[in-house]
Amino acid sequence: MVNEKFNEPITLAITGASGAQYGFELLRALVAAQHQVYLMVSKAAQMVIALETDYELPSSLQKMQSYLEDFTGAQPGQLIALAKEDWTACVASGSGAPKKMIVCPCSTGSLSAIATGACNNLIERAADVVLKERNQLILVIRETPLSAIHLQNMLTLTQAGAVMLPAMPGFYHKPKTVQDMVDFVVARVLNQLEIPQDKLPGWGK
Repeated sequence: MVNEKFNEPITLAITGASGAQYGFELLRALVAAQHQVYLMVSKAAQMVIALETDYELPSSLQKMQSYLEDFTGAQPGQLIALAKEDWTACVASGSGAPKKMIVCPCSTGSLSAIATGACNNLIERAADVVLKERNQLILVIRETPLSAIHLQNMLTLTQAGAVMLPAMPGFYHKPKTVQDMVDFVVARVLNQLEIPQDKLPGWGK
């Protein structure tokens, strides 16, 4: 359901690929742009976050939401954390789901499940809904090297209307920090969403 206090709702899923920093920075940017965000964090993502980052993400859904509200500065009702089996959530319904969804980072396991329409959890179902409604799905793939299976799944989803946006930082902006490299990828996602950003100027500007 659309909350008129905020800009259009967006679904964000963080899955168990390396690079949760991309997802966290994207979440912060979406909140700063006054969008309402429906957030899902997979169990595998929670494990990777604990291993790779300094974020102390609680396992309890309520505490996780509170933690991320503090992290992003979200207003009450702006950030909504969802459980993996919350089948009554609006993101599971074609008549109520946000029209834009990003999986960032997107593991190849999630890529495969979405490509085959598995719908075994809410992340997969939400992505399936976005595709079937012909809305915008962006997958920030984070894997290397890529097998023929990965590439075929990407082709399948591209043909279904999704955008493959691999986490491949560029270097033409001469990054000086890891944050600069994270910002590059997040800026490309925001550009796809047509959300103004100042993380990365356009080429030649």
